[in-house]
Amino acid sequence: MEKYSSLEVIRTGLKQGEITCLSLVNHYLDNIEKKSHLNVFLEVYAEEARQRAEVIDAKLADGSAGRLAGMIVGIKDVLCLKDHGLQGGSRILDGFSSQFTGTAVQKLLDEDAIIIGRQNCDEFAMGSSNENSAFGPVLNDIDNERVPGGSSGGSAVAVQADMCLISLGSDTGGSVRQPAAFCGIIGLKPTYSRISRHGLIAYGSSFDVIGVFSKTIEDNALVLEIIAGADDFDSTVSQKDVPAYSAELSIGTQKKYKIAYLKETLHTEGLDSEIKERTLATLKKLKDDGHEVEEVSFPLLDYVLPTYYILTTAEASSNLSRYDGVKYGYRSENAEDLASMYKKTRTEGFGKEVQRRIMLGTFVLSASYYDAYYNKAQKVRRMIRDATKSLLQKHDFILLPTTPTAAFKIGEHSSHPLEMYLADLFTVQSSVAGTPAISIPNGNSREGLPIGLQIMADDFKEAELFAFSKYLLN
Repeated sequence: MEKYSSLEVIRTGLKQGEITCLSLVNHYLDNIEKKSHLNVFLEVYAEEARQRAEVIDAKLADGSAGRLAGMIVGIKDVLCLKDHGLQGGSRILDGFSSQFTGTAVQKLLDEDAIIIGRQNCDEFAMGSSNENSAFGPVLNDIDNERVPGGSSGGSAVAVQADMCLISLGSDTGGSVRQPAAFCGIIGLKPTYSRISRHGLIAYGSSFDVIGVFSKTIEDNALVLEIIAGADDFDSTVSQKDVPAYSAELSIGTQKKYKIAYLKETLHTEGLDSEIKERTLATLKKLKDDGHEVEEVSFPLLDYVLPTYYILTTAEASSNLSRYDGVKYGYRSENAEDLASMYKKTRTEGFGKEVQRRIMLGTFVLSASYYDAYYNKAQKVRRMIRDATKSLLQKHDFILLPTTPTAAFKIGEHSSHPLEMYLADLFTVQSSVAGTPAISIPNGNSREGLPIGLQIMADDFKEAELFAFSKYLLN
């Protein structure tokens, strides 16, 4: 077990006087420096974190500290922190500093968490391997020749490699769950609208959610409990009350569940045989423990990935139009007039994958193709959501592999975008449907690479998701 594997371990050490918040920050800063070759952090807030640690140590001494005192957090480079750099892993935001702090980050700070730095990611959260960052790829700590997954790869490796206790990432089509699987940790994508998106750089606005990386279910549940909820700055956020997730983790041991698994996910050519074996072994264990396990068919699975990419590229085309070199960020020095300034700034500032998705999105939104692609994809999205919800009304959970393969080698799919997109094959269903999902460790391959198990639940059933996940991990 890592020395600081959970907030409970940290709080015990703080209570007994074995550690302080300052020594804890220094511990993580030392690890960040020792493992700088992993290329995880784009910016480390070393002195700021130390100063904040001293303030929180004083609050602990007088009994006024918040619920997250002792929690050291890293944030993906798509989350706003006032007066700190924010680039979305892109050169087009060179020199930009955020003018405000996003709601989720502010809620962590209000409970005395310490933000230690911003983490590398695929440019504008577009990628499945963290190779699309303008600042170079992040390396998997288990095998430095392999990817950590994307787009929140830096956030996943930070937790995996003990550079912070918790990371906040973003998940549009699997960008928290897939890296969690590749790195052998826990990654949550909550229900769409559960967490305010205020302060999150927009990629696909009807898909984007803030997600949580952790080593324990308890920490993940506590963080969601604190950052979820209504927000005046986000008109799309849910007004539903936030349950005490961290206090409801025992419900998973008190009942027998009805569990579905999708036949199509376990009988696809692209699924690695070891991942299939591990998934089937988990299903058998659940059956042996008295749970009802049922194979179900989901014929719409073939349409999930194209639906996702049509709609997210369309939204990206619209959302990224604001980056033009006029008000902030990078501006081309080779411009001759206003039109060439726009063109050259965006050509030089955006990476190839972002350019590809903007062009695809612009195409599907064009007058000639709007009905054929965008409109039709919206209708198929509704069908996918309805079919997923129908399954979840009859079953407590849907279980499936998080990814079709374990972490692949850097460069393995770089020249084949379609191969890279297939890495999202099992995660996009939850994103298209808007339902919550979590990836938890499910053993290792014979090469020692982590394997992830994904669990999907119905809207706003995160409490049940956490409890069931804890039961599976015990």
